[in-house]
This record gives sequence, C-alpha cells and structure tokens, in this order.
Amino acid sequence: MIVDLPDTNVSRISRALVSVREEGGVVALGRVLTLMIATRQGREEAVIEAANDASREHPMRVIVLMINDDPDAPSRLDAQIRVGGDAGASEVIVLNASGAAASNEESLVTGLLLPDAPVVVWWPDHPPTTPSTSPLGKIAQRRITDASTRPYDAHRLSDLGEHHAPGDTDLAWTRLTHWREQLAAVLDQPPYEAVTGVSVSGASTSPSTALLAAWLRLMLDVPVEWEYLPEEEWRDGIRSVRLTRASSDVVLERSSASIACLHQGGQPDHDLVLPRRTLRECLAEELRRLDPDVLYGRVITEGWELLGPPLSRESDG
Repeated sequence: MIVDLPDTNVSRISRALVSVREEGGVVALGRVLTLMIATRQGREEAVIEAANDASREHPMRVIVLMINDDPDAPSRLDAQIRVGGDAGASEVIVLNASGAAASNEESLVTGLLLPDAPVVVWWPDHPPTTPSTSPLGKIAQRRITDASTRPYDAHRLSDLGEHHAPGDTDLAWTRLTHWREQLAAVLDQPPYEAVTGVSVSGASTSPSTALLAAWLRLMLDVPVEWEYLPEEEWRDGIRSVRLTRASSDVVLERSSASIACLHQGGQPDHDLVLPRRTLRECLAEELRRLDPDVLYGRVITEGWELLGPPLSRESDG
C-alpha cells in the first residue's frame, strides 16, 4: 500500500501512518530500529529496495529524506508512506523537502522515529564531512557512509579517519568481510610461518583496497605495498592479495568478478567463490550490530596512519 501526502507536515504524516497501519492491519510492535536514509532524488528507489530486503532480517521503520537545497525553491514538504508489500518487513516514509521546510533536517525526522528504539543513519552518497556532528548523525547510534560512492574522492578515507567517532562505519569496510575471512583462514593453516610482507591491488574506484591494506598493516605489523590498477586492467573491487612467507607466497587473486584463485606453494590451486557483496548484504550486516565497530575504528585511524601511500606506476617508470 502506498499513500501520497503532498504539501504536508510531520504531524499529518504521523497521523496518516497510524491510520494506514490500522486500516491495513499492519502493526509496529516488531520493529527493532529506525533507519534514516539521506539521499538525493533519483537514487531513492535503489536504496529503498536495499532497505526493504534488509528489513526481512531486521524489521524496521525506514525514513528516506531527500533535501532540495535550492534557496529559491518554494517551502514545501511532500511525503509518501509505504507499508505491506511495498515495504518488505518495514514501513517506509519518504520525505521530499525544499525551501524553508528543508532547513532543519532533525525536526523533519524526530517526530517520526520509533519510540525507545535504536536509530541508524545511512548516507548512500554525499555524506557529511563529520557524520557524528551532522544534524542526523547526532541522533543516531550508528552512522553508515559509503566511500565508494562515485565520483570517488581519493581523500575520503583520510577524511573519515580524521573525523572518525565511535558508531561510524563505512560500506567499503563491510565489503571486505569475505576477504578478511579467507585470509584469516589461510593463516590458520600450516605452515605456521610469519608473514614478512604484503601486497594488495585493486581498482582505482575501490576504497576497499586501501582499507584491506590498512587492516593487514595493522594486524600483521609488516610492510604493506598497495596500488590502484588502471581501469583497463581491473574495473571493480579488489584484485589480489599476496602474503610473503619464508617457504612460499600465498596469493589470493580474482580471476573474474565472482571467482578467486588461492595459490599456496606445494598445494594445488583452489577456486573460491568470492563475489562482490550486494548493497543489501552490506546493509544487513551493518544492522546486525548497533554497538561501535571498534576494529573499523582502529583500521581507519591507526591502520591508515601506518599505511604508506599507494604505489605509483608513473614514478616507477
């Protein structure tokens, strides 16, 4: 069920939400959190779809906020309520604000939050420089950004580390979960030799490449070389990781977008399924924990400071 509320206010939206639930027999008793999504027009359907999919694991209220910051735009708040089959296991409130009505983001959402439930805010694109002190970030326990948002800003990871606060996380880090699991599993198997060096490579639009390098630098305390590959060589995500040990190197390298080959000296090569994670998978993982991600905090601050700059092919030549 979809209900449109043109030129409205927060009080009317709240009353309409109660009416829609009662009319459709939808209850909010099972909602475990409020997810606020700050995005831009044209991107909302993709993020709503991801939130709806994630809501099957985490029933929640989703508030999608789109701000038109044109100073000449008329003061207006349009809303849409989605429940039932149009909202997965959540209830979705879409807010489109312009002019003076858009001047205070916090006031637009405060009256629509679930009472006594955790609040998470997600910026799929154009995140604030300091998420924890932004109007939406101040009322949230968890703050999710995405450093891979195009156009990719090469300095975004440095900014995230400089302004990091407990509760911040980034989907570029979440996309590393399977890579970290595979590498940890390799090091838990014989021969139990120390890693003396690491090299990581990935696409130029993949901040996950840099975060994986920072994680390995922090965890292994060895030199880590990393590089961004040109687009014609590798287009998306991480390409390979090489762990140098005394007897032989361990290489985990993608041969395609979904398959990686694990090569270890003295053992046959193994093909592993290692696809790029979907937006829904990453969002659902982040919503499983509402306490601060301490490891991410260490990687984006300590690990990032320890990591040197990426290799430059131009300077090598």
